[in-house]
Amino acid sequence: MRERLGLNLEQTQKLIMTPELRQAIVVLQLSTLELAAYVQQELQENPLLELKDEEDTALTDEAADEHEAFEIDWQEYFQDGSDLGYVRVPREERPEWNYQNFLTGQPTLQDHLLIQLKITASTTRELEIGTFLIGNLDANGYLKISIREAAACLKVSPAAVWRVLQLIQRFDPPGVGARNLTECLLIQMQQRKDAPPAAEKIVRYFLNDVAAGRLKRVARRLNMSLPAVQEVVDYIRTLDPKPGRSFGGGEENRYIVPDVIIERVGKDYVVLVNDPAMPRLGINPFYQTLMRQEGSLDQATRRFIESKLNAAAWLMRSLEQRRLTLYRVVNCLVQEQREFLDKGLKYLKPLTMRQVAASLGIHESTVSRATANKYVQTPWGVFELKFFFASGVEKKGGAAAAKSIKKIIAEAISREDATNPLTDLQLQEMLQQQGIKISRRTVAKYRDEQGIPAAAKRKRY
Repeated sequence: MRERLGLNLEQTQKLIMTPELRQAIVVLQLSTLELAAYVQQELQENPLLELKDEEDTALTDEAADEHEAFEIDWQEYFQDGSDLGYVRVPREERPEWNYQNFLTGQPTLQDHLLIQLKITASTTRELEIGTFLIGNLDANGYLKISIREAAACLKVSPAAVWRVLQLIQRFDPPGVGARNLTECLLIQMQQRKDAPPAAEKIVRYFLNDVAAGRLKRVARRLNMSLPAVQEVVDYIRTLDPKPGRSFGGGEENRYIVPDVIIERVGKDYVVLVNDPAMPRLGINPFYQTLMRQEGSLDQATRRFIESKLNAAAWLMRSLEQRRLTLYRVVNCLVQEQREFLDKGLKYLKPLTMRQVAASLGIHESTVSRATANKYVQTPWGVFELKFFFASGVEKKGGAAAAKSIKKIIAEAISREDATNPLTDLQLQEMLQQQGIKISRRTVAKYRDEQGIPAAAKRKRY
């Protein structure tokens, strides 16, 4: 067999990941707040981009007719005066700032304790030791370092550290500075001084039994009646096992700006993309004037301006495409989850991204990017868009979403007789009577995911 060299002409189709396509993908998956920051970065890097008022947006359409001589990508964008379903309405005039809109940082647990320490510490050494110990408290108010380790770090005696720790353990909130759960509860009981006689003994020796619901064993070991043990346990549950959790972490507050709003108008629902949160972009007219003047620019400058024009046009096109895709996806969700919007969480239907993609005629990855990191405001509250893509189980006449089944389980348990709580088997039978085919193991899984203990732990005597 002889090998021969030759030239062959072949035509193939390939998908090339151009910078513009990559930008469109990035823009699509950003949330409203992230997109606003992205646009601000582009405004700083591209001199041809500028913010436009509502009155100025019409000027963008006129620029296309005056620049037909340039064969560049933004030409078609400017010729299309539509805004993909966006209805221009006059924006409400608001003051640029208001003192009522200023926020202050929430005081942390450490800040709260340091104020008390500065008032109660009698010496500079006590203040130094106390500051070190407060700095080693976790978010729940527990000390995460031993007295011996603290003494070694501060080069003082363990007795000095212990004295300051006892001082901190008398601070507000009650129970702060404890080294374990038992000590935390005992500190609170000492400060409240209203504990039942057997409370201290149960906290010291039977906390695991209380957590597991083994009250009969506690009653037998302490020679007490079950109602008496139940009364003591009820008191113990009024204590706070995490005294520091009522304080913020300084920068933990997060505010959600919904990307889409679903409003009910009569019997229908209207989808509104949250455009007011996004700045309106346009092309700087100064550079448009420069491009119209023949011979006023050298070749390198003209190429630079044309490249920035292309980049600006692609960004604005990507923003409009994002708005349209987001609108179409949410509008499809409204149609699919109409029963949820009408009646509430128990009527959420199982739905996959593949179903939405097939309905819209787009790729499943596009639906995934369009719903990533985005929130929607509905008549039932604010939800992440991916909340609507729920798995489910078979139901008579269709299927039931896992979230709706969890809601049914939680409501049934909230109505149960505490002296005879519903078991997982009884919950399974109740769901099957409603036409929901589900196993007992799945019922237990859904119950655990909601933080609801088993029937033995919920039982009261």
